[in-house]
Amino acid sequence: MSKFRIRQRCIPACGFVAAALMFAVGTQTGWAQTPRSGEQVYQSICTTCHAAGVANAPKLGDKKAWAPLIKEGQVTLTIDGWFGERAMPPKGGNADLALDDFARAVAFMARAGGANWKDPDAAMLDRMKAAEKRKLDKAKAKK
Repeated sequence: MSKFRIRQRCIPACGFVAAALMFAVGTQTGWAQTPRSGEQVYQSICTTCHAAGVANAPKLGDKKAWAPLIKEGQVTLTIDGWFGERAMPPKGGNADLALDDFARAVAFMARAGGANWKDPDAAMLDRMKAAEKRKLDKAKAKK
């Protein structure tokens, strides 16, 4: 086989390999990843407590247990849970969990409990971050 024929066959294969490597690197660095849904976060993290009601965690779909929490409002409930209120550990017990993922999981569970909450958009995430900052500032002032 001539060198020309080998190059003809190799170029498409090399292009495929390069594309696969770029995809793999992109998914490892995060720029190619799509955000996880609230249900996906719930299934991977929150079920540990919320499926069985560990330490009085409101179970998914328990409208009676979720009703008073839903009344607190989406931003307040999310940030309280983010910091670890009641028996809940901060960030749902996962230090690597991002606020937007956590917020989508809270919205998913609240919807299952009867809320009409949407996944947080950029404006709501900004309000959550502002509430987070106020709570951090308040905790620092107590020290």
